[in-house]
Amino acid sequence: MNVALWILQGLLAVVFLLAGSMKASKSKEALKERGGKQMDWVDDVSAGTVKLIGTLEMLAGIGLLLPHLTGILPWLTPLAAVGLVLTMIGALVVNVRNGNRFAIVENSVLLLLAAFVAYGRFLLVPA
Repeated sequence: MNVALWILQGLLAVVFLLAGSMKASKSKEALKERGGKQMDWVDDVSAGTVKLIGTLEMLAGIGLLLPHLTGILPWLTPLAAVGLVLTMIGALVVNVRNGNRFAIVENSVLLLLAAFVAYGRFLLVPA
């Protein structure tokens, strides 16, 4: 189970580090141009909010790996996963409102994976 959790943590870390860095470093217009319909939600929020979401996603990606890997405050790893669950709930709400079906499926999968990591690191294989 520990190996499966490490694989999921690595996968989620890569996804959220890439997605977060894109949101934190690009303008709203560049995000819409690059992401198409999936990034229509940026019209509903300020540029600062988009940057904040990107920064939080990057921090959570780091938090999925670094604390558990180094043994320094390893209890932060499941908390990072919980933070991603909350982020994905917010993303689901936005994408349901916008009617973006592909993003709804994508967000649901990421939410379930993050929830499994949180459950696994809190209860199955705690740090």
